Amino acid sequence: MKVKVVSKILEANDRIALDNRKLFDAAGVFVINLMSGPGAGKTSLLEKTVSQVSGLKIGVIEGDICGSDDAERVGSLNVPVVQINTGGACHLDANMISEVLADVPLDQLDLLFIENVGNLVCPAEFKVGEDIKVMILSIAEGHDKPLKYPLMFQESSALVLNKTDLAPYVDVDIGKIKRDALSLNPGIKIFEVSCKTGQGIPEWIGWLKERARKN
Repeated sequence: MKVKVVSKILEANDRIALDNRKLFDAAGVFVINLMSGPGAGKTSLLEKTVSQVSGLKIGVIEGDICGSDDAERVGSLNVPVVQINTGGACHLDANMISEVLADVPLDQLDLLFIENVGNLVCPAEFKVGEDIKVMILSIAEGHDKPLKYPLMFQESSALVLNKTDLAPYVDVDIGKIKRDALSLNPGIKIFEVSCKTGQGIPEWIGWLKERARKN
């Protein structure tokens, strides 16, 4: 019975996500659902991306349980930002996104990031109308995460391995992360980056611009 209830919730969410997607497509906006565990560096990656990308107009929807620190950080870079506070929910869903779209200037954007709540489980289960999902994993989180949280890696088009500057100081096998991620999702694109030093950011931005312009 529990499975049936969960199935109905996901089906209802998918219907709303499809409506969101139609709005995004009509406006010609490429949408990325950005996911990670807490503290992996989603907002830092957005800051680097917004400040260094050229030729694309970017907007952001920020999802947090409470607070607006991340939205303020990204908004200081003069891009349109809308904050969603879930009030306890561990992920964004399609209805939450639908409720704020009137405040997002879709007709002025090329690329919209939806920064999901920090969680390696639920965000991967709920579509929000995105074109693709991208996940960030801090190498400090350990090399066991792909096999512990497989759906996140299976659902993502790209994996950003962040905080590579910490590699000398943490006990992590980056090669194992990459091998396990590819075993779960052979098509996943992997970037090794450091938002602190800038390593790998140009490669990430180049891929991002290519994907957005194909939209």
